[in-house]
Amino acid sequence: MAGKIWGALHRAPSGARTAALIVHPTSNFMGHYLLETLASRGIDAVGLATRYVGNDSTLTMENCVLDVGAAVRHLRERGYDKVVLIGNSGGGGLAAMYQSQAENPTITATPAGDPPDLTRADLPPVDGVLQLMAHPGRAQVLTDWIDPAVVDENDPFKRDEDLDLFSGRFAPPFDRDYLVRYRDAQTARNRRITRWVREQLAELSRQGGKLQDLPFVVHGTTADPRFLDVTVDPSDRQPGTMWGPTQVANMMPASLAHYSSLRSWLSQWSIDDSNCDGNEHISRITVPTLIMYGTADQVCFPSYATGMFDAVQHENKQLTAVEQGLHYLSGQPEKVAFVGDTVAAWLRDHELAC
Repeated sequence: MAGKIWGALHRAPSGARTAALIVHPTSNFMGHYLLETLASRGIDAVGLATRYVGNDSTLTMENCVLDVGAAVRHLRERGYDKVVLIGNSGGGGLAAMYQSQAENPTITATPAGDPPDLTRADLPPVDGVLQLMAHPGRAQVLTDWIDPAVVDENDPFKRDEDLDLFSGRFAPPFDRDYLVRYRDAQTARNRRITRWVREQLAELSRQGGKLQDLPFVVHGTTADPRFLDVTVDPSDRQPGTMWGPTQVANMMPASLAHYSSLRSWLSQWSIDDSNCDGNEHISRITVPTLIMYGTADQVCFPSYATGMFDAVQHENKQLTAVEQGLHYLSGQPEKVAFVGDTVAAWLRDHELAC
C-alpha cells in the first residue's frame, strides 16, 4: 500500500553528515521545536509527517514503519553518514518498532492479516535511537487511559459507578485496591472491543468481502487515574491533561482514539494484537539509545521512560530527566536548549555527530 509522506529538513549552518529524523505516527513534526535547535548545534534535523498526518482513524503501525524506512533510505541516498531516529511522544513505540524490524525483521503482516510484510521491506537500520517524552506504544497508552466505567459502547452515559473516576465516590489519593480493579477493567474493556472488532471483520468476510473495513466510535479515552492522582507514578506534573480537565477531555471528540476503523484498531489500539509493543522492540535493538523524559509531563509518565530504559538489553544506554519539562516543552525555551545540548553531546560522545 503506497502513501505520501512529507518532511522538513533544517540544515546546520556549516553542513553536517549526521541527520536526526524526528517521528510520530500521526503528528505533523515538520515544525517540531527541535529542528532549529539541533541544526544550530551542528546536526541536520528532519521532521517527518507520515501518510496518516492529522488522521489516525485508519492508521496501521506497519505502514508507519514503511514511511520511516522511506525517509531513512532517502537520507542515506542524500549522503548522510549517520542517521539517528528520535521518537517523540507516540513516536516512541514507532522508533523502537522501526529499528527492531530494520535489524531483525519478524513481522509478516498486520494483525488483520494484511500487507505489508516487513521481512521483505527495505528498512535501513539507523545508527542510534532517542526517545523523547515518549511512550512504548499506542495500544498500551489507550489501555492505560480508556474509561472502564463505560459499560455500553453505544451509550457513554451508562456507567459502572463502582469504577467511575468522575462519580465523586473516589478521590485522590486513590486506594490501591480500587486502582487494581480499575486497571483490570481497562484491560477487559480493550479486549471486549477487540472481540467485537474481530466479529465485525468475520461478518464482512461472510458477506463476500465487498467491504473490507468499517468505522466506529470509542467513548471515554482519557481516564487514566494518573491524570487526577499525581502520587500514582509520581512526578512534578500538575493534575489534569493537555486538553483541559480530565472529565472533559475524556469525552472530547478530538482526544485520543475516539475514531477508528476495524483494521486500524487491531494494529494500533488492541493491547493483545498490536505489533507495536515498544518495550519488546527496544529490547531487540543493538544501537546506542538515549531516553529523555519530562518530570512535569502530563502525558508520558516516568514509568514509560524507565520501562523502556530497563527493557534495553545492552549497556550503551542513557536515561536523562528534563527537570520540570512539559510534554512538548511549550513555553520552556530553556528546556528546549537543554534537550538540544544533551542530544548534541550524546551524539558526539557516541561518534554519531559528523
